[in-house]
Amino acid sequence: MDYTYFEFTLPKGLVDANGGIHHHGIMRLVTGKDEILVHKDSQVQQDPYYRILVILSRVITRIGNLSPVTPKLLEQLFLVDLIYVQNFFNRINQHQGGLARSGEF
Repeated sequence: MDYTYFEFTLPKGLVDANGGIHHHGIMRLVTGKDEILVHKDSQVQQDPYYRILVILSRVITRIGNLSPVTPKLLEQLFLVDLIYVQNFFNRINQHQGGLARSGEF
């Protein structure tokens, strides 16, 4: 596996439309381009709280056999799993300020 990709396991798992549960995923490191595109996203401009889902959808390459990972898909995460992937994102990117900026989460 490339050093810029990291495997993770969701505590509860993402339940798909057929009732299947997906625990294992792959996340890549965030890039400057990701950050720029997230700020240009119309959903983020309308609702800054949506930023978390958009940035995670850009860096999570798959969850189980689900790919691509979209913000709409991530809306289905249990809160414990969303918090887990936020913390995982921050850890692998050594994100000092955290994924959500002040006032955004």
